Amino acid sequence: MPIYVILAASAVVASVPLAWWALTGGRQPRVRLVERSLSVGGAAPTDLRRAALARSARERAVEPIVLAIARRARRMTPGGMTGALERKLALSGERWSSESVFAAKLGLASAAGMFGLLAWIAARSPAAAFFTLALGVLGFFVPDVVIARRARQRQGTIRQQLSGTLDQISVSVEAGLAFDASLARVGKTGSGPLAEELLRTLQDIRLGLSRRDALERLLERTDVDDIRRFVHAMRQAEGYGIPIAQVLRVQSAELRDKRHQRAEEQAMKLPVKIIFPVIFCILPALFAVIIGPLIVRFAQGNLFPS
Repeated sequence: MPIYVILAASAVVASVPLAWWALTGGRQPRVRLVERSLSVGGAAPTDLRRAALARSARERAVEPIVLAIARRARRMTPGGMTGALERKLALSGERWSSESVFAAKLGLASAAGMFGLLAWIAARSPAAAFFTLALGVLGFFVPDVVIARRARQRQGTIRQQLSGTLDQISVSVEAGLAFDASLARVGKTGSGPLAEELLRTLQDIRLGLSRRDALERLLERTDVDDIRRFVHAMRQAEGYGIPIAQVLRVQSAELRDKRHQRAEEQAMKLPVKIIFPVIFCILPALFAVIIGPLIVRFAQGNLFPS
C-alpha cells in the first residue's frame, strides 16, 4: 500500500477525536448552569445570548446539524421503510427516535464508505469500487439489523413470560382482585418486558382509555400470537358477559399446554441440529484417535507385534 494512502487514513482517523474535542471542550457543568439560572433575580434582565453560549457546543452545533440531516434522510426514505423502522423500534422497546436511528445509519454509511474509498484509492480496481459500495450499503442497514434482532429477542422473552404471568393474573382475580388491580400487582412484582408492557397498559387505562383500547395498544407494541389470542378472548368476554376469571383460567391452561408443546418440539429438533456438528467435528477427531495409531503401525510394518 502506498505511503500517502496510509498517511491519509491516519490523518482522517486522528481528525475525529480532535474535532470532537474542539466542539465539546470548554463547556460548563450542568449543575453550575442550573445554579446560575436560579440565582438570577426577577428584576434583573436575562442575557439570552450568554445563556445560549453557556450550553455545550454539541448541543448548539452538532445536535441540530445531525437532526437536520436525519430529517432530510427520512424525507428521502420511502414511507414503507420508515414505517417498518418505527414498527421495529416499537417492538424492540428502545427509547430511540427514528431521527436518531437515521442519523446513526448515515454516520455508519459514511464511515464505511470512507474506508472503502481509501481501499479503492489504494487498489484502483472494479472490485475495490464494488467493495466501497457494499461497505456503504452495509453500514446503512446495520442499525436495521440490530433493531430487528432486539425486537425478536424481546418478543421471544414476552412469549416465554406470558404463561406464568397469566397464571398469576388468574390467581389474583380468583382471589377477589379486580382485573386492573391484578395487572398492577403482576406488573409491580414482575420483571422483564412483559411486566413493563402490562404497567404501560394499566397507565393507559388510568389515563382514561377503555380497557379495549388499552389492550389494542398492547397488541400494537407486541407481535406475539398468544397475546393477540388473549386480547381477543378478553374482548369476547366483555361482549358476552363471560366471567373474566373463567377466561383467564382457560387461557392460562391453554398457554401452559402450548409451552409444553414448544419444549417438546425443541427437544425433537435437537437430534437433527447436532447431526452436522457430530459428523464434521466429533467423528473426525474420534477416527483420528482410534484409527490413527493403527495407520502409523501399518505404515511401519508392525501392525501385529510379537
